[in-house]
Amino acid sequence: MATKKGNSKGPGSSVIAQNKKARFEYHIDETFEAGLSLAGWEVKSMRAGKAQLTDTYILVRNGEAFLLGSHVMPLNTASTHEIADPTRTRKLLLHRKEIAKIFSITQDKGHTCVPLKLYWKRNKVKCELALVTGKQLHDKRATEKDRDWNRQKGRIMREHTKA
Repeated sequence: MATKKGNSKGPGSSVIAQNKKARFEYHIDETFEAGLSLAGWEVKSMRAGKAQLTDTYILVRNGEAFLLGSHVMPLNTASTHEIADPTRTRKLLLHRKEIAKIFSITQDKGHTCVPLKLYWKRNKVKCELALVTGKQLHDKRATEKDRDWNRQKGRIMREHTKA
């Protein structure tokens, strides 16, 4: 019987949404795990997998961290008495020292903080954040070249083992 990996996307997995573009666009320096302050309808929607992290970023203001630009599609069956805002700013739950570290590093030129993925940890929604620096064009090309080579290597190995 096969076991499921925790980071694979699909039915029964713990990953809700991933920001694949972030891994291509940035060098990841350090990662953090943060909780999310959510409304009830958002949790129901995330259980259904209706969340996106494209063009999302982290903002630190007044000693608090916020997730801006994330999109959680409201379910039509959930919450009829509350007006659902799919792109509202959501508060990130971090320790004070972690917020201070993120704030100080993002003040440096070329550094920013982006979310990498949303996932379930027990019954809580967690967000994996990363302190990142932007990649140059030649770095992106090298990443693409490595990815293509690994894909081609896998094909060659599969064909070799069949014969």
